[in-house]
Amino acid sequence: MTSPTALFQGQTPLAVRMRPTSLEEVAGQDHLLRPGSPLTILANPDASATATSVILWGPPGTGKTTLAQAIARSSGRRFVELSAVTAGVRDVREVMQEALTQRDLYGHSTILFLDEIHRFTKAQQDALLPGVENGWVVLIAATTENPSFSVISPLLSRSLLLTLRPLTDDDLRLLIDRAVADARGLAGGILLRDDARDALVRLSSGDARRALTALEAAASIATPAAEDDDGTPEITPENVADAVDRALLRYDRQGDEHYDVISAFIKSIRGSDVDAAVHYLARMIEAGEDPRFIARRLIISAAEDIGLADPQALVLAVAAADAVQLIGMPEGRIPLAEATVYLATTAKSNAAYLALDAALADVRNGGFGRVPAPLRDAHYPGAKRLGHGKGYVYPHDTDVGVVAQQHLPDELRGRRYYTPTSHGQERDVQARLEKIRRILEGG
Repeated sequence: MTSPTALFQGQTPLAVRMRPTSLEEVAGQDHLLRPGSPLTILANPDASATATSVILWGPPGTGKTTLAQAIARSSGRRFVELSAVTAGVRDVREVMQEALTQRDLYGHSTILFLDEIHRFTKAQQDALLPGVENGWVVLIAATTENPSFSVISPLLSRSLLLTLRPLTDDDLRLLIDRAVADARGLAGGILLRDDARDALVRLSSGDARRALTALEAAASIATPAAEDDDGTPEITPENVADAVDRALLRYDRQGDEHYDVISAFIKSIRGSDVDAAVHYLARMIEAGEDPRFIARRLIISAAEDIGLADPQALVLAVAAADAVQLIGMPEGRIPLAEATVYLATTAKSNAAYLALDAALADVRNGGFGRVPAPLRDAHYPGAKRLGHGKGYVYPHDTDVGVVAQQHLPDELRGRRYYTPTSHGQERDVQARLEKIRRILEGG
């Protein structure tokens, strides 16, 4: 029997060995691999004339590099890979020149796979344009950042933007079982318990590379099961926990725990319990939750639960979301923590949110009428003849900037939606609003 240690010595990583050699082997991304889709056309060796450059946008471990290599193998095209971390403008220009030579002299089409294109400067991306525009290369660019912010517009307009999704639990189970059985992987030389497989799926959080790396590490420390007569090593949940050096978290990104933890996170912020909020933030980060999802919930919390009691909260939450988008993880945890602590400890008010809900309820129940004539648009021909704008008083022409004037329709005159609290800065809004409403009503 082959020893567990011998399974791994001198080998390339399991995640690399198990990379699919064709699109048929790719797990997940079914929405991008349907017959007739741009990627399947690109992988067709007889469809070189219709090949289109693409930008693959998705989280780590969703198969961007895998798709590029599978397409290159299936299509029979030359495959050149550059990383934005190490390549410069000169490297790009050399690839373009060689691709032009290969096309003109030998009729060979070239696929240029550019990983982490968001790290390229504008000048480096500009160097790609001639080759992409003239068809010297078919560009497959990969990025974990939003291309709308990280890729220049001319390159975006010449490429198809395809969004990859995190792998589902079923996709991950398929990949893990294939790696255990396949000759390129563990070749059936190890047993994997069902609960250990579930642990790998939970900890990988939709990331195939993380799942296979954890599987390989767990297999290296697995020991034969006591009841197994042939001495085949068996991977247990404890092996998985030891291998990845983190506690096994009961956290399923598509299951109840996902919703329970994010709910507890938001309710802890709303309840001003900063310690509980930071705890739930840590659980989500450690379980591999998408940091952009956390950032979006912080923005919602700032607007819904804090509102005008501290208008700076929304500014800080949006800044944290931008920071996460720009710097990624693990550093992105720092602005997330800053925003969480700020939101949990500042004053709270949902008055603005409740005001809109009350107004929406009126509108949905038919509680609206015509806009008062003084407020209607008077700029188009014939509007004044209809009385539009007549009697409107321009507030800036007055000393206090507020005038007695009706703004709501007649049917809703005197209606109150916004009731500020006495919390935080909304206390000042409350006093100011009382004066404004007295003036508006002619008092």
